[in-house]
Amino acid sequence: MNEKLNRMRELVDILNNASVHYYQYSTPIMTDFEYDKLYDELVELENETKTTFEDSPTINVEAEVSSTLEKVEHAKPMLSLSKTKLVEELVDFIGEKEGLLSWKLDGLTIVLTYKNGKLFSGVTRGNGTIGEVVTQNVKQFKNIPLTIPFDGTLIVRGEAVIKYSDFNKMNEALMNDTDTQYKNPRNLCSGSVRQLDSKITAQRNVNIIIFSLVDCDKELPNSKKEQFDWLDSLGFQTVEKVLVNKNNLAEEVLNYKEKVKSYDIPSDGLVLTYDDTEYGLSLGMTNKFPRHSIAFKWKDETVETKLIDIDWHTSRTGLINPVAIFEPVEIEGTTVSRASLHNVSIMQNLKLGIGDTIEVFKANMIIPQVANNLTCSNNIEIPTTCNVCNHEAKIKENNDVKYLYCTNEFCKAKLIKRLSLFTSRNAMNIDGISDQILAKLIHEGLVSEYADLYHLSEHKETIINFEGFKDKSYQNMINSIEKSRQVKLANFIYSLGIQEIGLSRAKLICEACENDIEKVKRITLEELSNIDGIGTIIAEGWINTFNDEQFISQFDKVLNEISFVDEKKKDAKLQGLTFVITGSINNFKNRNELVEYIESFGGKTTSSVSANLSYLINNDINSTSSKNKTAKQLGIKIITEDELIEMTK
Repeated sequence: MNEKLNRMRELVDILNNASVHYYQYSTPIMTDFEYDKLYDELVELENETKTTFEDSPTINVEAEVSSTLEKVEHAKPMLSLSKTKLVEELVDFIGEKEGLLSWKLDGLTIVLTYKNGKLFSGVTRGNGTIGEVVTQNVKQFKNIPLTIPFDGTLIVRGEAVIKYSDFNKMNEALMNDTDTQYKNPRNLCSGSVRQLDSKITAQRNVNIIIFSLVDCDKELPNSKKEQFDWLDSLGFQTVEKVLVNKNNLAEEVLNYKEKVKSYDIPSDGLVLTYDDTEYGLSLGMTNKFPRHSIAFKWKDETVETKLIDIDWHTSRTGLINPVAIFEPVEIEGTTVSRASLHNVSIMQNLKLGIGDTIEVFKANMIIPQVANNLTCSNNIEIPTTCNVCNHEAKIKENNDVKYLYCTNEFCKAKLIKRLSLFTSRNAMNIDGISDQILAKLIHEGLVSEYADLYHLSEHKETIINFEGFKDKSYQNMINSIEKSRQVKLANFIYSLGIQEIGLSRAKLICEACENDIEKVKRITLEELSNIDGIGTIIAEGWINTFNDEQFISQFDKVLNEISFVDEKKKDAKLQGLTFVITGSINNFKNRNELVEYIESFGGKTTSSVSANLSYLINNDINSTSSKNKTAKQLGIKIITEDELIEMTK
């Protein structure tokens, strides 16, 4: 008995840790196949021992949310669904009732709230109780209705997804780069929706598919299908579904199983829910599961094969990803011979070795994965050098997950990332150069460092022949490049991607140097360390960067292409005041523009509400958000944008 309880304790810890990495960080430390196998083992042991630990994932929702995004509590908790892989259990569930069978989509769950016909907020699922506010990013979704023909309050749940076709295009455009955000559509979607810069979200072709009506200021029909029909009429894209009963349920499951092989939207199974909504709600819920619905997971087809090799690919972040190469096998109708292992931790947990007999499957019937290692020879040597530049490679740990990184800051594989930051809005603000275009420019040998961007006019004939890139787009890009030659010093310093130097710290350093580029170049370790908000470690990183010959070479070359705008200080009407910004933005294009406005009058901004804060800016003063609550508790005044503007007149 003790042995079983000890194993249960081990399984609970392993599964909870895996859940934290999957939901909080979008960095899985094991495959879904392995998670499900361990979860099923835990369920079996709990049934045998008649014991369930209070922190068991079988009765609890996912781990606490951890991010810099604003948090809010959901009006209604979002519980997980009980799961089965047996069609017979679906038939038992539906009984004599009618139900709706629909896709279980694999993306990021979002709660949308509409008030007076307008989108009011978008919040992630989070841990089911607390979610993250991502309203500005949600507004960038390709199919989001910003206004609807309904004047009351409406709350719906949907799945933010990136289609396989869009996902594949992005990876192809990046020359098959295996960046961490791009290892599968779900992780890319999660990273895209939870961005602090909504411009990035807009570039990622995120869609939202509605799967549930949560609440509404309207008497609704007692039918799940009719509720969906009404949502369709409002302009929402709702999840594909079909009415079923015990007689046709098995056949419809088979139909979905065939369709998923070519379905463009990631799906990891199906959801069956009672069409009679009142009946479903009357059944109540467990600590973790509502009783009105059940999830059906595809029973993965696993095939044995032999591991031939491990390929290591350096991504644009410097991450060196392991990819398993194995003898070709046919799975779900196609031949596969390689599968990403995502990170060093997963590879090591599988104890892989060349020649090992491994089990391979297709996650969601689409993406090849290594499910299991039957021989575990564990003889893979981790590279000590980058396969692109031959510089030293080192293992780093992030949230207990091991990753292999190239240590060369100027590795060609990292060039896209550096140039992407350089051209971004808060840096040099060069429009018309996406990551896809950068990849093509690098591939053609037209760009290898910052200064090369300012000579692209010499390569017009090559560039206008890029797919989808004609005279107008070329000219817009060149015009934007020329405009960027005049730039604020702080934005330029930020554009260089110096470690730990974001825009706010770049501004602090430039102010300390009186916005003089020569003083910026010569600033000492002591002078940097004395700047409030810098500190010794960041200062040392800065000094090391400016002692790097390759960095200085590129730095000096780009200086020859640009000039700096004189900073004209406005009256310091906000001097000594600190602000936190939350909620939607009304009078400014975006949050960054509001920050710049505050700083232009001598004020400062921060991200957290504390006793030292001067004002909280929120256009919804009566909001029940956590920041509003904290501000009221601390006696901090909450003001609108209009009131802020009045303060500066």
